Amino acid sequence: MLTVNRPILPRFVRRTHRRLWRHLLPQPKGVVYHEGYGIALPTMPADHLRAERILAFLAAEGLVTRRTVHQPHIASMATVNRAHDDDYLDSLNDPATLGRIMGAELTHDQTDRLLDAERLHTGGTILAARLALQRHTTMLNLGGGFHHAGPDYGGGFCIFNDVAIAIEDARATGFDGRVLVIDLDVHDGDGTRAIFARDDKVHTFSIHAAPWDDRAHDAVADTSIALGSDVDDDTYLGALHRSLPAIVAAVRPRLTFYLAGCDPAHDDLLGNWRISDQGMLARDRFVMETLRSERKHSSVVIVLAGGYGPQAWRYTSRFAAELFLGKVVEPPSTEEITLERYRYIASLIDPAELSGRDDDAFAITEDDLMLPGWGNQREHRLLSFYTKHGIELVLERSGIFDRLRDLGYFHPTLELDLSDPTDQTVRVWDAEDRRDVLVELRLRRDRRTLPDMELLRIEWLLMQNPRAAFTDRRRKLPGQTYPGLGMAADMVALLTVACERLHLDGLVFVPSQFHIAAPWHIHQLVFVEPEAEVRFATLSEFFANVPLATASHAIAAGEVIDRTTGEPYRWQPAPMVFPVSERLESWLEESRESTDTMPTPDLYWQRGS
Repeated sequence: MLTVNRPILPRFVRRTHRRLWRHLLPQPKGVVYHEGYGIALPTMPADHLRAERILAFLAAEGLVTRRTVHQPHIASMATVNRAHDDDYLDSLNDPATLGRIMGAELTHDQTDRLLDAERLHTGGTILAARLALQRHTTMLNLGGGFHHAGPDYGGGFCIFNDVAIAIEDARATGFDGRVLVIDLDVHDGDGTRAIFARDDKVHTFSIHAAPWDDRAHDAVADTSIALGSDVDDDTYLGALHRSLPAIVAAVRPRLTFYLAGCDPAHDDLLGNWRISDQGMLARDRFVMETLRSERKHSSVVIVLAGGYGPQAWRYTSRFAAELFLGKVVEPPSTEEITLERYRYIASLIDPAELSGRDDDAFAITEDDLMLPGWGNQREHRLLSFYTKHGIELVLERSGIFDRLRDLGYFHPTLELDLSDPTDQTVRVWDAEDRRDVLVELRLRRDRRTLPDMELLRIEWLLMQNPRAAFTDRRRKLPGQTYPGLGMAADMVALLTVACERLHLDGLVFVPSQFHIAAPWHIHQLVFVEPEAEVRFATLSEFFANVPLATASHAIAAGEVIDRTTGEPYRWQPAPMVFPVSERLESWLEESRESTDTMPTPDLYWQRGS
């Protein structure tokens, strides 16, 4: 019998063709991330969940997979030593050294956590550089960019210069090409320039507001452009367009680090520029187009650098979406991504771990009864569901307790007061110092505010940081003893998930003052009464360009006058709700139909009255 074999040559050609394409085409872009990136310190206004939010957005959009997300290892001190002096590294054992760098006194525990976090960020930049060089592609490290750290000093929240360390690591493993560092953080990249001041193979390019340090202004390969304060889109993008293409053409880098700082943005808490959302994306787009036009298969590492406040993650998310997908995808609000985060965490927890019940979560067990005596029921669970252990589990797995530890409260302790079956109280203290409560929350189920609906009512909420101080940026609000913890969005999200788990219609809260209502309104709570919503909108518009503390003090002092009556316009407490059920959402939509025709008061500000 004649056997016909498949031709060998076509099979060989097909296999060779696939191999050639794998080598000729750039590998897929990837992300470097570690859950240890996030750290919250009292003096740092940065969002410690910035990296996690970006990754959650990219994952939700299907732009990253397990294969394209890479987890780094902590950088060894031997590796760090390639860019920093021995004496400087030795000095980091003293909390006072880190206190000067971070702008606050730190404990030994905080020092250890901070050093580990920045070394982990550094390991991320090193890994991103290695992968970018191996694959001739672009890698995004969801951290890093500590550009103020010099060879023998640190500053501006920067301990280790991760970009400089990654360059030296690449060289130690055989890389000998030219490097370009494009630094578009609003602050000067002085530390990187100082480390490579005498190295003509590393060109540092920085557009910033003002010089940060004069120790390396005579670097042999450096472009530094200071634009001053109050910079707008045209000035910023014009400077970038005029300068960057010529630098890229002259350097012809084989490896580029792009510090895509978000602090030039108009809403940044530390920056003093006013770059729009569109301007930020146009900046990032131009940088990548310039690099691609000069060298098709260049290796690029993007690090986050500066960005302060809850919105910083959204700028990087827009950039990353265009980078990975080739088109703009608008990220959700910070409040929405925060809620999705807590929903995901809740999905990983067995309800039995929260309630202590293995089967029917709402069945009465022997533990629910007063013994001896049988029949005298005593409440053992918050909202008839959550045990003390279950709540502690949520606070640990969600990172709330870790955030308190970062703030110096190393032994956060939960206390439940269920003596009143109607109003139940949750408190969080630091076990070593019980002088001031950190969190106090009083809750009850509410069937009276809205007909035929059951809500979770917040009767009282206090979140404060007794170790923090008020500043010009963080002024004291009426009724405050200490600054807040910055966890309002987390609290709304946690309680929303509790409503979903207990099948409640939503949250309800009655703010006693304007400054209490304002942040809750940002977190998507709305007033039940249309008239109250109109009153709040009127005040918000009236004080649109005024700090919240100033506005609230003016209202409390009777300085806001209604022209119609000639009387002070007083704050009127009214219930606000966050809808969880569809029926509450529908009810609110119907109730809002009449707000457009409601009269608005005519206000003026009688300062100092």
